[in-house]
Amino acid sequence: MNEQIQKAIEILNQGGIIIFPTDTAFAIGCRMDRSEAIKRLFNIRKRPSNQPVLVLVNGLEMAQEYLQPLDEKVKELMRKYWPGALTVVCKCKIDKVYSLIRGNGKTLGVRMPDHKIALELIRNTGVPILGPSANFHGEKTPYKFEDLNPDLVKLADLVLTGEASNLGKVSTVLDCSISPWKIIRQGAIRI
Repeated sequence: MNEQIQKAIEILNQGGIIIFPTDTAFAIGCRMDRSEAIKRLFNIRKRPSNQPVLVLVNGLEMAQEYLQPLDEKVKELMRKYWPGALTVVCKCKIDKVYSLIRGNGKTLGVRMPDHKIALELIRNTGVPILGPSANFHGEKTPYKFEDLNPDLVKLADLVLTGEASNLGKVSTVLDCSISPWKIIRQGAIRI
């Protein structure tokens, strides 16, 4: 593991906030089990508290720790498109997911990124990491390092360089908490 990633893991474990590349765009995140860091992240991004935020996981097993029991069709969907640019929204175990992450609702958006750095961060912290795009709420999504807003960069504890896998598109968000399923945002993956 390189020094930069080791430092990022230490910062995450201390309740810090980092900016890092994923397969879709640059993300800004913290551990999902640190409420003070989550509040700080929402404040930094100027994100409304009633808007949920996705978490990045390293696989189906980690996702299931925070979700209500999954239907076999949802598991098949995750196996087919993960790792990749599909965020799946499911009913969650509200006692295990801080209310701000859920936007005070009862669902959680989860995604397994197809990116070595992001997966290494998740694996080595042992918990999901919040993974919204590294921008101020309503601003342009940063697909390249150069796209990052310098004012946002100053507010993070560490910025990992590297490349997003340059899909140039955000993840597709599919709400599987309702029947029939509904596409909330069309992104890189067509379903």
